[in-house]
Amino acid sequence: MKLRSLEIIILEKSKGGIFMYVNTKDILEKASKEYYAVPAFNINNMEFFHAILEGAIEKRAPLIIETSEGAIKYAGNGDIHKGAKYFVELVRLFADSVDIPIALHLDHGKHFEYIIAAIKAGYSSVMIDASEEPFEENMKKTKEIVKIAHAAGVSVEAELGQLAGIEDNVSAAENVLVDPEQAKIFVEETGVDFLAPAIGTSHGAFKFKGEAKLDFERLQKVKKLTGIPLVLHGASSVLPEYVKLAEEYGADLGGAKGVPEEELKKCVQFGINKVNTDTDLRIAFIAGMRKFLKENPKEFDPRHYLGAGKKLVKEVVMNRLEFLGCAGKA
Repeated sequence: MKLRSLEIIILEKSKGGIFMYVNTKDILEKASKEYYAVPAFNINNMEFFHAILEGAIEKRAPLIIETSEGAIKYAGNGDIHKGAKYFVELVRLFADSVDIPIALHLDHGKHFEYIIAAIKAGYSSVMIDASEEPFEENMKKTKEIVKIAHAAGVSVEAELGQLAGIEDNVSAAENVLVDPEQAKIFVEETGVDFLAPAIGTSHGAFKFKGEAKLDFERLQKVKKLTGIPLVLHGASSVLPEYVKLAEEYGADLGGAKGVPEEELKKCVQFGINKVNTDTDLRIAFIAGMRKFLKENPKEFDPRHYLGAGKKLVKEVVMNRLEFLGCAGKA
């Protein structure tokens, strides 16, 4: 059955008055109870958002859109309040006119002003990332944000341990794995809604020099002791077919390596309910765009070359929705 156009769906739903912009906690608590995970897709522009939305509608899946602090600054042309409002209005415009639940999340909130801007603008959830701080200070900062966010009806994610690698404004030299007993105390003391425990993944496109080594036993302990939805950061698979295509048309991604899909499935089995995805989308996008521009040297309409990247992003989105088990869960 051919998918009806996004425009027709929006028109019909807007007439029916269905509103599907929801709290991220609602999406993840359902996932935790039913043992599946929801990918959280990072966006910086309209093309990525449209590709993700179209894929989720087609797969009948709940959807979590994420923005980094850098994306907020970029969208607002330096004004973080305008940037946060831009993303809320973009996501709400579509969420309130389709019939899958959609949430908007602030990824890696390192700075108080960005977190507050996201809360004021109407994000569904925010992440307070004080993972580089000593345990007590991390707990103190997280507790403060939880108090503010919950008063506004916004759910909160925090992180324990540290992931190596570089992505946007997040950088660390080496992994520091989560202590399950500390995770239990942290959740009880802060009231955080979902937690990102460091279990061996890394940020960016160059995650591992050898085989992926994730600590599933540690993950199981955290899930048992906390009982809340858990989040996996640094979870892009860096799919070889898109890396190869991008490099065929000029990209330099030598050595790029992500988390194998089978490993991600195990993470879901042992308690992960939100799987962050950014690098995979970026690689697919530049692969599609580079190929199009190489094959169409006279083309200068951005809708065409950006559209070629968007098409491959949608492919990645639909594949991830399937293997993480949330297709059909909307």
